[in-house]
Amino acid sequence: MAVNVRPLNDRVLIKPTEAQEKAQGGIIIPDSAKERPQEGKVVAVGPGKSEEEKMTVKVGDKVIYSKYAGTELKLDNEEYLLMREDDILGVIEGK
Repeated sequence: MAVNVRPLNDRVLIKPTEAQEKAQGGIIIPDSAKERPQEGKVVAVGPGKSEEEKMTVKVGDKVIYSKYAGTELKLDNEEYLLMREDDILGVIEGK
């Protein structure tokens, strides 16, 4: 997936994961009741604040971020979040 956005400084572009449409019990959740996802995949990373402060996340990382972090963007009919690296709480390690 090629995105034509290059984040500046310590900013990161994230593709949020889709919110679940069904609860564990099988109940379908309407759009108005869905929570904003707090997990996503990094699709672009800025260079960092300075040469000494490099970014710790990289493209392809699956991350957890603050609930109301970032600015929502719509690019090519896809939803993205542009946020500072400080708003990322952790990287989910793969199996």
